[in-house]
Formats: sequence, structure tokens, C-alpha cells
Amino acid sequence: MTNLTAGSVFLLRGFSAVPELQLLSVVAFLLLYLVAVLGNVSIMAAVTLDARLHTPMYFFLKHLSLVDTCSLSTTLPRALVATMLGSGDISLLACASQLFAFVSFGSTECFLITAMAYDRCLAIYRPLIYGVAMSHRACVSLVAVAWVGGFLYSTFHTANTFSLRFCGPLVIDHFFCDIPPIMRLACANADAHEAVGFAVSGCVIVSCFALTILSYVRILATVARIRSMAGRWKAFSTCSSHLATVILFYGTGSSAYMRPSAHSSPLQGRLAAVFYCILTPTLNPLIYSLRNKDMKGALRKLYLKAPF
Repeated sequence: MTNLTAGSVFLLRGFSAVPELQLLSVVAFLLLYLVAVLGNVSIMAAVTLDARLHTPMYFFLKHLSLVDTCSLSTTLPRALVATMLGSGDISLLACASQLFAFVSFGSTECFLITAMAYDRCLAIYRPLIYGVAMSHRACVSLVAVAWVGGFLYSTFHTANTFSLRFCGPLVIDHFFCDIPPIMRLACANADAHEAVGFAVSGCVIVSCFALTILSYVRILATVARIRSMAGRWKAFSTCSSHLATVILFYGTGSSAYMRPSAHSSPLQGRLAAVFYCILTPTLNPLIYSLRNKDMKGALRKLYLKAPF
């Protein structure tokens, strides 16, 4: 049994333990990281600088891009180093900090996606009161609730995970400090901690998902009452990008975290985490820019004015 102290050290496996795949993994994920950061930073800059995008929808999108950038930067750079070295040392405090930051950003994204669904619902279902209901003050309040909610949710999970006692060797069979692989290192049975974590996560995620679904039920009911097909498509097209983000977020997230760690192998956990932690932040900027004329125009203007 290992008594953890501030000086205790975990060992991260990285993306692959196969030497032939390490260089390929580093190059591939480094390219994805650069693409994701460039895309998300571009969206934040475009929304900030283009007055046409100073609306509630893009205000939430800017924060979503910020969350994606921070979440990816929390895990991927250290994972790339660990993969290049074959394994990477990480102290207890650094591991706990990484877990806290990752869960905080992930849960904040969940709350932001719910707020964006509410925003789209009001825009279509109550267009006459939309400007008043989604005032700048209301948007700031919703974003603040998302960030604070993510902080509190992450505080619980970090405390719940690191209150366990661990047995050596402290090798985390993953590319970053995540809850399931850390719980596998527990000396005693961690079922009680895992059950409590599932219960809290279930309440939060199911509540957010239910509110998002209810928003889209109202949106679909409103769109169905529009007589012209062109009018229906125009109304629903304002939600298409967000709907794609909802499917991507909950689809990849559920495969990664909504099943007991005993029912999945470390390899399955790494593959699921790649989709959730890396591909989702990379694809979100593409989703919001490819089908959005205002965003494409703002990005084009941003890059035309760039000094490079």
C-alpha cells in the first residue's frame, strides 16, 4: 500500500506503448491539437472583433471555444511528451490538478450546451421576447452559472477520486489523469466511490440532456407549425450546428464515462477518450463555421486583415 503525499509520483503510459506507433501518434495528435487550437482561437477572435456576431448565440459559442481550447491544452501537451518518452512522470498534485481542470472544463461545456439549447428554443419559440429574455446580463449570468457549476462538479469528483488509497506501482494506463484509470489503482474495492460518482454524474448529465431534449421538442413543435417548407428549413437551420454539437458531445462522452470501469478495458478507455477529449474540440469549430455564412464571413475578414 502506498501512502500518497505531495511528493508521490504517478506514471502516465501515453497514447501507445508500441515503439513503432509512438512517433506516428505524436505527429497525428500534434496536428490535431494545432488544428483544434487554431480553429477555436479563430472563432473567439472572430466573435470578439466582428460586431455582427455580438449576439447571444455567438457569445455562448465564444465561451464554448474557450472551454474546448482549455480542455485540450490540459491533457494533450503532457500526453504528447509522455508518448515521446515512452511514459511520463506526473506528481500527485499535478495529476489531481489535471483531473480537476479536465472535469471542470468538460462539465462547463455540458452546461454551456444546455444554455445554447435554451437560447435557440427562445429564438424560435418566443422571438418577440427573445431580445429581452436573452439580454447581455442574462447571457453573462448563464455563462457564470456554467463555469461555477463546472467548478463545483469537478471539486466533488476530484475529492471523491483522490480520497481512495492506492497500491503501487502507480502506473496510470491512460494518456492523462482520468477518473476510471485512477480508480483502478485503488487498493480496496472502489465500488462505493464509483457508485457515488455515477449517481452525481447521472443527475447532472441526465438533467442537462433532458433540458436540451425538451428545448428541441419545443423547437420541432414550433417549426412544424410553420406552413412553408422554406420557412421551416430557415428556422431549423439556425439550430443545425448546435444539434450536431449535442450529438457529438453526448455520443462520445457517454461512450467514455457512462459505464463502470470494470466493464471496459484500458485500451477501450483510451480510444473513447481520444474521441471525447480530442476529436470533439477539433470538430466543433468546423461544425460552426462550415454551415454558417456569418461565421464564414467573419473568419474570412479576420484572416484577410491578419498581418501574416
